[in-house]
Amino acid sequence: MAERTIVYTDGACLGNPGKGGWAWLVPDGPYASGAEQHTTNQRMELTAVLEALKTVEGPVEVISDSAYVVNCFRDRWWEGWISRGWKTSGGKPVANRDLWEPLIAEVRSREVSFRWVKGHSGDRWNDLADRLAVQAAETQQGRRGDAPPTDVGPPDLAGRERKKADDGPSGHLVVVTGHKPTRLGGYDENDITRAVRDHLIDILSAKRQIHRDLKVLTGLGLGAETLGAEAARDAGIPYVAVLAFPGVDARWPEESKRRFRELLDGAEETVVLQNRTPETTQAMSAAFDRRDAWLRRHADEAVVVWDGEDRLVGRQVRSLQDELGEGEVWVFSPADV
Repeated sequence: MAERTIVYTDGACLGNPGKGGWAWLVPDGPYASGAEQHTTNQRMELTAVLEALKTVEGPVEVISDSAYVVNCFRDRWWEGWISRGWKTSGGKPVANRDLWEPLIAEVRSREVSFRWVKGHSGDRWNDLADRLAVQAAETQQGRRGDAPPTDVGPPDLAGRERKKADDGPSGHLVVVTGHKPTRLGGYDENDITRAVRDHLIDILSAKRQIHRDLKVLTGLGLGAETLGAEAARDAGIPYVAVLAFPGVDARWPEESKRRFRELLDGAEETVVLQNRTPETTQAMSAAFDRRDAWLRRHADEAVVVWDGEDRLVGRQVRSLQDELGEGEVWVFSPADV
């Protein structure tokens, strides 16, 4: 059986869209990078993998910090895309099909596995792939060689840490999310919600002993997100409300609206990610997806209220683990508190 080759890949974009760069490398072996004048980060991540597989023969393990790439193959999104004629589950055309289609064909034709690694976490080869991609984006020139380069500068500080400083709240940020009211005893205050809130207070208070600049990120949705904001308030911890669009509470019960407005008034900061209220259910779903992605990108840790059964919350847990690392996502069930 042929020996498996490990390949690290990464993509970068100066602006999104903007000038882009991609890179791949084999540890202690060959590498290559390239550039595009106007592109997106996702396209550069995909291009890096596709270019690597075009060059490296035989069985390959791709190591990437892109959940977008890794999740497609780990969760087999591509099977649904193909069966639906290259449409998403929401009926929209799959973005970047021109790259996904040849990449999926390449993966199906040979032995290829994928592994996620947290970006900017000290992994030598991930850092080098990142620096090569950023260099390509900045210079708009690619390069290649048979051994790792030594002239690409320090690790990129334009990654997650600087991104947070540029367009997100400061501090050590913990996102709290999880079940909707139907899994928490209903919309009204009850024994389950009180127990979950008290447990969240204990968790957040303990984390504040370690991180004095702790802040809670909350989408202020019904259920666990509201309880997270209330727990932060009761523990004297600042919280930031991140809303998908104006009027997210328009169809809520009156008591839920009242709690929402009180929590919004008490937030240290409110971030509204789009100015217009979506006009269709599909657009509303897309807006909440963008909000969830924003929260994952800016958080340092997460606390999730999950009973281990709800599939939608389970998907949230996996996405957070992919973005933050499994050790940074705390999960507890309402039945255990």
